[in-house]
Amino acid sequence: MTNLLDTDIKYLPGMGEHRAKVFAKEIGVRTYRDLLYYFPYKHIDRTRIYKTVEVSEHLPYIQLKGVITSKTIEGEGRRKRLKATFRDPYGEIELVWFNSIQYFRDHLSLNTPYLVFGKPTRFGNTYSIAHPEIDDLKNPKQSSVGKLYPMYSTTERMKKMSLNSKFINELVSKLLDLLKDKLPDTLPRYITDHYNMLSLYEALRQIHLPENEDMLRRASARLKMEEIFYVRLRMQYLKERRQNENQGILLPKVGDEFRRLYSEVLPFDLTNAQKRVIREIHTDLQSGKQMNRLVQGDVGSGKTIVALLTMLLAVDNGYQACMMAPTEILARQHYESLSQLLAPLDTSVRLLTGSTKTKEKREIARGIADGSINILVGTHALIEDYVQFRRLAVAVIDEQHRFGVHQRSIMWEKNNHVHPHILIMSATPIPRTLAMTLYGDLDVSIIDELPPGRTPIRTQHYYESKRPELNFFIRDQIEAGRQVYVVYPLIEESEKMDYKSLEEGFEMLKEAFPTRTIGIVHGKLRPSEKEEAMTLFASGKTDILVATTVIEVGVNVPNATVMVIESAERFGLSQLHQLRGRVGRGSNQSYCILMTGNNLGEESRKRIDIMVETTNGFRIAEEDLKLRGHGDMEGTRQSGIGLDFKIANLAKDGRIVQFCVNLVEQILNDDPLLEAPHNAVLQAQLTALLRHEKDWGLIS
Repeated sequence: MTNLLDTDIKYLPGMGEHRAKVFAKEIGVRTYRDLLYYFPYKHIDRTRIYKTVEVSEHLPYIQLKGVITSKTIEGEGRRKRLKATFRDPYGEIELVWFNSIQYFRDHLSLNTPYLVFGKPTRFGNTYSIAHPEIDDLKNPKQSSVGKLYPMYSTTERMKKMSLNSKFINELVSKLLDLLKDKLPDTLPRYITDHYNMLSLYEALRQIHLPENEDMLRRASARLKMEEIFYVRLRMQYLKERRQNENQGILLPKVGDEFRRLYSEVLPFDLTNAQKRVIREIHTDLQSGKQMNRLVQGDVGSGKTIVALLTMLLAVDNGYQACMMAPTEILARQHYESLSQLLAPLDTSVRLLTGSTKTKEKREIARGIADGSINILVGTHALIEDYVQFRRLAVAVIDEQHRFGVHQRSIMWEKNNHVHPHILIMSATPIPRTLAMTLYGDLDVSIIDELPPGRTPIRTQHYYESKRPELNFFIRDQIEAGRQVYVVYPLIEESEKMDYKSLEEGFEMLKEAFPTRTIGIVHGKLRPSEKEEAMTLFASGKTDILVATTVIEVGVNVPNATVMVIESAERFGLSQLHQLRGRVGRGSNQSYCILMTGNNLGEESRKRIDIMVETTNGFRIAEEDLKLRGHGDMEGTRQSGIGLDFKIANLAKDGRIVQFCVNLVEQILNDDPLLEAPHNAVLQAQLTALLRHEKDWGLIS
């Protein structure tokens, strides 16, 4: 069966080699399998016949029944077109063809009843339909009237060759006839029978050629479930295999260092969310299995304290810990905050980065090797060969999607015999449905509560016309001793233009604030220059920092109270929220100003409105998922796991995700290795999936 589905589509009747090449290039459809899973993007109810007097340009599609009363060819060269007058008992409408003119002129008969379907447009008082789909009601091939009609995505080149939605649907229909009784199911009978699911063949037939709304709904549910189910099964299977294979270091003791920090040193109480996450982590550390846990928390939720307490559990049990950050400035900030908290304790902490002097590197290497250094904070310098821990038990990785897969995997090799526990911290909130799917191989903890007393950031939307008002506001903030970020977008396709707008913005600010110190950071600077500009700003020597989005996640400048985001409509919600999180880190009221042009599209306006309404990162992530879809969500592209769903939509299919999570857990609890005969189909499908992939679960 596998070989049949891998057959080139050129062998389908009506296809041929030339058309097959167009399908491959334009929409990536090369094989029978590709075509079967090239799903319609929507279905249109074609049970309704409109009257010509009801036609409006606001209707997405219309269907008319009538006759063609005239047809003429007009224009020359590229402007050549076939125009036909289509009439029903209530009036008339114009039909237009720009391609295949000769064919339609020869094959369309006058005064013959036709069914016409297409999108109406209006020019003056005349309505027309360009390239309508047309059925001869005297000699119907496969009339679509009275059906749910599938619409497939096509390209301009395909339309010019009449490889339209109707052609694709007819092609799929031929393929389904060919595959009848030859398509084995990809889910076991005990699952499909128990949950009253359609067979795979029937689901594919009903998604492409639905009998009615109910069958379309059942087909969609079956195919979505299967797509999500196998992503989850793959993740969970790898996770359990890893846990069974990898012995974890036992860290049962809650000792003096942990207790003293918790009870005597911390100047505040932990939130209930922080306490819950620490309990979850401690349970992992006592289990005898290796921990692989993702801690998600909004900016300022206290992830660093949770990480420090986790590392102290390692120290109290006679082991070492490390914390790896993606940039030197972030590593230094972590080191400084940890050093301050650990000063009253006996735990030693050191910093190792690319710019650490050679003599100090040697000293740190000795301390790590002999165990006298308890905690090492650093950048990717931590994965250099000369860094060999004596007893590493916990590795904390900050902002994990910023590291390459290879870099993360090396952390595993820092102990010769036992893998350290891995704690990943992310300030990029990920919607629950996406986290359950994307991070199925990790346990996920969420710090969904901010410490009390934090002043919420005020977010305002300014149009360009309010620029003078913005400048007055910035001046007031600087005179009060505060600092300001001004961020410009940088998109690769228009890098030169964006760089120009950044430079112009820099010059405008120098003109508006001639007595103030203004720094600039952008992607063309060398890393050392970026570092210097950020350090000057962090130390308070720069009043305004003009930057592209290279402002690092996690950069902590408590005195910065204003974040101005220029051309805010060009940023995604997740990016806007991350940038806003650069301010609001001190005790003073902070502000985020979203500057936009006057002409905002509907989606841009929605994004801006959501930002003004809420500072809740998890709500913003959910809205972002609804607006952009899972494929574009921050974190999915960098994760190493492809979520190229063809039919599932994580923004809308949360119930199916939860169903799959529960079903996978139940199946693997009963049969962890999928060895039972009734799970043979699952084992075969999983083996095929894993054959083409690396074991990402080992390096999350």
